[in-house]
Amino acid sequence: MKNKIKIKGVLKSYLHISIYLGVLLCAVDLAVWFLDIEAALMLTAFAVFYFAIILLFSHNNKPIIMNELISFATEYGQIQRQLLRELEVPYVLLDDSGRIFWTNKAFENVVHKGKGYRKAISTLIPELSRDKLPGDLDETEVEVSYEGSEFLAKCRKVSLKEMAENSDIISPEGYNGYLIAVYLFDETALKIALRENDAQSLVVGLLYLDNYEEALESVEEVRRSLLTALIDRKINKYIASLDGISKKIEKDKYLIILRKRSLMQLQASKFDILEEVKTVNIGNEMAVTISIGIGLDGLTYLQNYEFARTAIDLALGRGGDQAVVKTTEQITYYGGKSQQIEKNTRVKARVKAHALREIITSKDRVIIMGHRIPDVDSFGAAVGIYRIARELDRKAHIVLNDVTTSVQPLRDLFLTEDYEEDMLVTSEHAKNLAGAGTVLVVVDVNKPSITECPELLKICKSIVVLDHHRQGVETIENATLSYVEAYASSTCEMVTEILQYISDGIKVKSGEADCLYAGIVIDTNNFMTKTGVRTFEAAAYLRRAGADVTRVRKLFRDDVMEYKAKADAVSQAEIYRNSYAISTCTSEDVQSPTVVGAQAANELLNIKGIKASFILTEYQGLIYVSARSIDEVNVQVIMERLGGGGHLNVAGCQMEGMTIFEAIKAIKNTLDKMLEEGELD
Repeated sequence: MKNKIKIKGVLKSYLHISIYLGVLLCAVDLAVWFLDIEAALMLTAFAVFYFAIILLFSHNNKPIIMNELISFATEYGQIQRQLLRELEVPYVLLDDSGRIFWTNKAFENVVHKGKGYRKAISTLIPELSRDKLPGDLDETEVEVSYEGSEFLAKCRKVSLKEMAENSDIISPEGYNGYLIAVYLFDETALKIALRENDAQSLVVGLLYLDNYEEALESVEEVRRSLLTALIDRKINKYIASLDGISKKIEKDKYLIILRKRSLMQLQASKFDILEEVKTVNIGNEMAVTISIGIGLDGLTYLQNYEFARTAIDLALGRGGDQAVVKTTEQITYYGGKSQQIEKNTRVKARVKAHALREIITSKDRVIIMGHRIPDVDSFGAAVGIYRIARELDRKAHIVLNDVTTSVQPLRDLFLTEDYEEDMLVTSEHAKNLAGAGTVLVVVDVNKPSITECPELLKICKSIVVLDHHRQGVETIENATLSYVEAYASSTCEMVTEILQYISDGIKVKSGEADCLYAGIVIDTNNFMTKTGVRTFEAAAYLRRAGADVTRVRKLFRDDVMEYKAKADAVSQAEIYRNSYAISTCTSEDVQSPTVVGAQAANELLNIKGIKASFILTEYQGLIYVSARSIDEVNVQVIMERLGGGGHLNVAGCQMEGMTIFEAIKAIKNTLDKMLEEGELD
């Protein structure tokens, strides 16, 4: 068998060199025959002897050489196998289904299994599931944890096609079999070092006192310095306990420097400093609240500071009394359970009014739009901005696509000869009108995805945002002027205040005053929710301008089908966990079911013991959720977890790709989780 083995390559040339020399000797012998016969005879005899010796040695030594070659090859393979067995890097061979085929000692020591273990690798290391192993790709890398150690698993596909081509028992045609070689590199020490280094990285924060002026005014003048000192001491002592630095940069603003490890402690305690500062009391009627913006994980210290500025703006825009942590990838909210205190001063409204006047007068045209499926506050505010634009002698248009039953009575007020035909336009018409000389005013919404026409935000370069909803992660960027006040009862209240500062003696028509007044009435639920001093002042101004309370009330009487739908939603409400009312509102035979759902949610709050209500309405392929509360539950944070937002006691969201029953289950699961986490205490 060994004699039949054919040798090739360099070894074949080396073994046959004596034959090649013999052939050369014969050629020399032939040449000598022509020179000297006696010498030729002697050389011929030598050549015969030479060939005899070569053939003898070749015949006798070839089997020995083959034996030695086979032995060396076998021993070489055994050495390789032994080296792999003794390799310090854990190494395992898997078949194409992920089942263990062969292991080395290092791998066996890691997983505490013998070399006969032949189950799937995922039974030992769940992270190495079948979808994480090489399939279409030749190599993959997976980070795995096992018994407190962290490994980087490098998986490489080893093709068996070449083996099949050289095999006598496996047909290579259509055969794509392979093994998977997995190396485990221990990165535990490296990961610990990286985490330790990350924990020491710089975190920048800004801390603002939300109601500094109001709190000082609520205490005697001689004790104001004491209140300020106690607040300073509370903040400085708390930050110092976290091995951080706090520096007062203004009378009501602090710069905070922390390690990331200290921030983790703050997050674990859910920023209990928000509650601790409220305990400072020396007779002040109003508790001091703070807002915190934290920036981290930026590429530079400057970027962390910019993150902190964005975070504090979000915290203030959402009503204050909360902390916002911003990183490169996400934004996290803490607190925000209390109602923001209304500001008594109108200085900000006057400043914004003058800025709005400058922007509008610098353009030729004004386009006004609210949110999709507009409500009375959205339309009323748009009408107020329309009056401002006309007073400044600028062409103005309100974008209105779908007219709901609540908006229709107000819309009909403007279908007269007193108003231009293109006062109300569709989205397509508005896009044709928009240009370089156009300012876009967005009212009652600061989330671009739910505006009446999101494309206008890209077309118009000059954008103004007026809104009273708390800001979320998604906001309108690059706005020329942004006036977002979460404490305002409605956008109509904000626009009414601006109206008074735009120009002296501005004339508001009675129909326009009705629209603005109606927006305030609806959003305050007849002056019962979020109503402050400035709300009544705005209402009084509108009454003087010609708003009629009786006329407004008659505009919003329900038709019989809407009233029945609302009554049905209330009667079928499920009381979950003895505190949360959940029900559904039908959209059949109801022109604006989302409005009816919101009204039903308000009605459910009149039931004793109800902390919050949720009404779900299936409409236009989506499920609309209206969430309401009085003062015990922050429905905004609940809706944010479901992709929505709003106010502390008025919020909502839209759900897509699920049934009503699945949506109800999602709300219940969210309530359960937040109750377990203590977020709804």
